[in-house]
Amino acid sequence: MSAVISLEDRGVVEIAGADATKFLHNLVTNDIAKLAPGDARFCALLAPQGKILVDFLVFVDGEGEARRYLLDCPRDLEADLLRRLGFYKLRAAVSFTSKSDELAVYAVLGEARPEVSALALARDPRSEALGWRLIAPRGALEAKGSREDYETARIAAGVPRGGVDFAYGDAFPHEANMDLLAGVDFTKGCYVGQEVVSRTKHRNLARKRVTPYHVEGEAPPPGTKVMAGEIEIGVAGSRNGDNGLALIRLDKLADARAAGVTPTAGGATLEFVVEQPAS
Repeated sequence: MSAVISLEDRGVVEIAGADATKFLHNLVTNDIAKLAPGDARFCALLAPQGKILVDFLVFVDGEGEARRYLLDCPRDLEADLLRRLGFYKLRAAVSFTSKSDELAVYAVLGEARPEVSALALARDPRSEALGWRLIAPRGALEAKGSREDYETARIAAGVPRGGVDFAYGDAFPHEANMDLLAGVDFTKGCYVGQEVVSRTKHRNLARKRVTPYHVEGEAPPPGTKVMAGEIEIGVAGSRNGDNGLALIRLDKLADARAAGVTPTAGGATLEFVVEQPAS
């Protein structure tokens, strides 16, 4: 089995109660009603204007009214997530609880199912390259894997990290590749921000995307401007060795390519790989 990698920057929020399934399903970008134990969903809670407030992976445990959901979320956004969930509670029979002090999030790269004891275990729904994701009691697993190995896999798969590759509260799901990473269900019906997301898809309005690139040498630091000659076309984000991610204006990148201009950032020449969603 591949080594277990501890993801200390992740927190865990529990959502429970008789109305938990309906409550969560009607809020987030993915289909929670069909989620079964052994699977996970990649989701986001959006602002009414369609921008990402917080993204997370969702696991389910139990059946019927005993079902509870465990949200694997950025730990520094956990308090804000709990607060925002409270906005929508109204009279729903649902509770929200931080479990980060007692539960931890781990990743295991590779194809084989990890032979470990965990409260929740599923393939990472965003990319096969990210292997398995699991939640277990703190101290129950021996973490030996390298976080650098996980970051290498994440960047190579084009999976953005919020706060580095895009800004929470300022990016739409398409810009963060959620439509490419199984993070949006376009058939589930209404949720907060749904109209904006649907309009972006059906009118092909996505102008920016987090896009993988390769450089000869060391990738530029996060925040470095990406230039096409004198024109700024984006900003660099995550990096690992000679690979990285950058939030790029796709139209300006296309114009640069058509003009034979090679994008640069911090003196490095960037070779971009642009993936388009299936029609």
